[in-house]
This record gives sequence, C-alpha cells and structure tokens, in this order.
Amino acid sequence: MVDMSLYAPFLVAAFALCVTPGPDMMFIVAMGGRGGPAAGVMAAFGVACAMLVHTVAAALGLSALFHTLPTLYHVLRWAGAAYLLYLAVKAFRDRSVPGAGGDTGGGAGMRRTFWQGAVTNLLNPKVILFNVAFLPQFVDPSLGHVPGQLLLLGTTLVVMGFLWDSGVGLLSGRLANALRRSARVNRWMNIVSGTVFTGLAVRLAASPK
Repeated sequence: MVDMSLYAPFLVAAFALCVTPGPDMMFIVAMGGRGGPAAGVMAAFGVACAMLVHTVAAALGLSALFHTLPTLYHVLRWAGAAYLLYLAVKAFRDRSVPGAGGDTGGGAGMRRTFWQGAVTNLLNPKVILFNVAFLPQFVDPSLGHVPGQLLLLGTTLVVMGFLWDSGVGLLSGRLANALRRSARVNRWMNIVSGTVFTGLAVRLAASPK
C-alpha cells in the first residue's frame, strides 16, 4: 500500500523527529519528574493516543479545515495554552510528597496523567498542521488508497514516538526518584515542572501559525 522507496526515507525522517526534543518530550519529562517512572510512561501513552487521533483526522482530510478556518486554529491554540497554564498552576501549588515508590495517585493518578498528556497534545494545532505538511510528502498518489497510506505512515510515527518518549519518561521518572529525598527537593521539582508548563504555554500562545 506504500511506496517502499518513500517509506525508507520516511523512517529515517520519523526517527530524527522522534529523538529531537520538542514540546511533547518536555511535557513528558516534566510529568515523569513530578510523578515518577509510571507517570512518565503514562504521559507518553496519552501523547501517543492523541497523535493517533491527529493521524486519523489527517487521513480523513479533517486537518485541512485549519487552512480554511484560521479562527479555529487560533481558538485551539489559546485553549491549549490555557490548559498548560492550568497545569503549571497546579504544579506550583502542589505541596504533596510522593511515597517511597515515587508514583502518586494510584490508578486514578495514572488516568489523570494519561488524559493530561492526551489533552495537551490534542489542543496543540501545530501538531495538526505538521501532519498535513509532513505525511503527504511520503505518499504516492499513483498507488491509490491515499487515506490508507496516510494512516500507515502516521501510525508508524506514533509507534516510534511512543517507544522513544516512554523511554524518556521512564528515565526522567527514575532520575527524579533518585533525586527526591525530602519535601524541599520535591517542591523544587514541582517548581521546575511548573516552569516547563508555563514555557510551553507561552511558546504555544506566542508562536505564529
């Protein structure tokens, strides 16, 4: 269903994109730092699921709406920035100290972390525009089944991204657990996480289309 002469360079480009630090990776590192290894992996899973939604939207042609309805782009951009600021405020105000295991909140906490990762990615319109610009470069219309080709390429990118990001989240969580020795250290890590969320919010709000 895909042109292998295009799929091979796509894999190289996708790998380069996955290992290059970006907003999603910064978010995952911050979540792992706050909640431990499981939280880092769960945040990566949430981001991956959101990326899959973006992929399906691109395959169905829904992402093209952002070119014809620029207002929708800006609404989503400001909503994403506001949500990141909300997470920043929560991090700055957090005074809790994780237990010895490092991960907080149990199953409910992990579900919350998953949704935070997913919502943060879903509310970033730049991810949508990226899929519209990047994936079609590796599609061969002469083979037909263009939506299927887009879906396969996007799914490949999602899987590669999750494998890398989950490793990053796991490592950041373990490092955070090793550093966390007291309420003071934990408080400092929450401040760092809040600063990361604030920076991502400002970046999203201030950057042009």
